[in-house]
Amino acid sequence: MNRPVKRALVIVLDSVGCGSAPDAAQYGDEGADTLGHLFARIPHFQLPHLASLGLYQVLGLDLPANLMEGARWARLSAQSAGKDTTTGHWELMGCTLDEPFATFEKFPDDLVSAIAQAGGVEFIGNYASSGTEILSQLGAEHMRTGKPILYTSADSVLQIAAHEETYGLQRLWALCQTARHELDARGIRIGRVIARPFVGNSPANFKRTGNRHDYSLMPGDTVLNRLQAAGVQTIGVGKIHDIFAGSGISESHPTQYNAGGMTAIDRLWAERRPQPHFILANLVDFDSLYGHRRDPAGYAACLREFDDWLGGFLTKIQPGDLVILTADHGNDPYHPGTDHTREQVPLLALGSGQATAANVFSDVAAILKEGFAECIT
Repeated sequence: MNRPVKRALVIVLDSVGCGSAPDAAQYGDEGADTLGHLFARIPHFQLPHLASLGLYQVLGLDLPANLMEGARWARLSAQSAGKDTTTGHWELMGCTLDEPFATFEKFPDDLVSAIAQAGGVEFIGNYASSGTEILSQLGAEHMRTGKPILYTSADSVLQIAAHEETYGLQRLWALCQTARHELDARGIRIGRVIARPFVGNSPANFKRTGNRHDYSLMPGDTVLNRLQAAGVQTIGVGKIHDIFAGSGISESHPTQYNAGGMTAIDRLWAERRPQPHFILANLVDFDSLYGHRRDPAGYAACLREFDDWLGGFLTKIQPGDLVILTADHGNDPYHPGTDHTREQVPLLALGSGQATAANVFSDVAAILKEGFAECIT
């Protein structure tokens, strides 16, 4: 018989997919397999602590694994259209999108003019590009003119880059809030407006900083809202508050990189709060530092670092705890291009609660609702 959940943790390993989704071909992602390709092509690559939760079973790997008692695993497919961070996280928390977010190769002139006028700026750019490429192409012009760089990608994002020191971080954040307001006022369903500050004095040393800020659409009802309404503390780590526009989040602990996120998880887990609580954490480095940059060696090293940390964390799980590891989409570093990949994701669970049989992203929300059933009436 399962104990009622007193505290739960879900860690979203951003972009750590486990093989092409059934509809991957519709996204140009047939054959993408973030984890599968890393194991197939990185010599002697192993993740023993993730394996102890069933990762090798999920991947169908014939490698030795010391499975922990009570570990449960599955492969999840997305029901929502899209392969972006917002869509994935929302569906994991039970908000499935019936229509995809809007994407653009170039933003309409009237929208750009409205944001520019409201923000008191002129933009350069306004085309699709990766974050590193746009700085190489337009960073020097931005430094010379002071005009912020407007761009997008294959995701549903409107991104604005500006120099953190010469343009100003607070000024950039305010401009992105203005852009979010203008989008919402026009009913344009772009998932996120992202502030992309950078430093450096030439294309040779321009570098994005960790002070990005995401301004998301307001989600529909999620398990976060239901838990919060039932008196369960809901705690976001990393960019969770941004992804959910603060909806259903009682407390936020923003972090810049995986190391800060893992430190925050350790600190929050050690607090042993008396009231039921749920921690939702996003670890972004897999995606932002290695997936988009198509760096398999860096991606594999990042996974090893997480796996090493996980080995210590697993010893801290006690009766009445629920821990789930999953992902929001793929970003196969061996796949052509620099975009996310439409993949299934692993679900690795340990502790109270039961795995459901639907094998969809929203299973995570269903497990949480069942685990906290005594709170949600």
